[in-house]
Amino acid sequence: MIAILDYGSGNLRSAERAFATAGQEVIVTSDRALALEAQGLVVPGVGAFAACMAGLSKVNGSEIIRERIALERPVLGICIGMQILFSQGSEQSENGIHTGVGIWEGEVSKITAPILPHMGWNTVETHAQSELFKGVEEESFYFVHSYAAKSAVGKLSSWTTYGEPFISAVEDGYVTATQFHPEKSGDAGLQLIKNWVGAL
Repeated sequence: MIAILDYGSGNLRSAERAFATAGQEVIVTSDRALALEAQGLVVPGVGAFAACMAGLSKVNGSEIIRERIALERPVLGICIGMQILFSQGSEQSENGIHTGVGIWEGEVSKITAPILPHMGWNTVETHAQSELFKGVEEESFYFVHSYAAKSAVGKLSSWTTYGEPFISAVEDGYVTATQFHPEKSGDAGLQLIKNWVGAL
């Protein structure tokens, strides 16, 4: 069973449909026990870093994510769901930097590019040892964001350039994350989802 964590961040149904194509039962839930026990946990994200963290705190999402990792149970963060896995985010930070879940040390900051948001299809410079991108190494994926992490973390980091290079995916043992939306990335995104589910 795949659990998609419902913490008020939206975009849950398209994720539910996309993950169902991998042949697993998929549930959308904020229930701690279900989120902990699922074979895989998906942490989606739409909107701003601070708002997502606020929603996450209402369902004890940070604790669920940390506990799953401690129990060696896979987690996949998508878009803002990837960003909040970092220790800090500077989006809407007039009153100070926002604190993230802190799985990886680093700040998610604004992309230096002439036009923001970075919205649309872009390629990924995949790591040679990537399992996540197997079979879709040369494909494009769908991005919608203005902020990103720019320093390598975890075991494998893959990169995309829009104005400047940023991390577009991380593969780090039981924690995987993509800055792009695989559920909106057509056949390539569905294959990437199948690759992740197949490794559970």
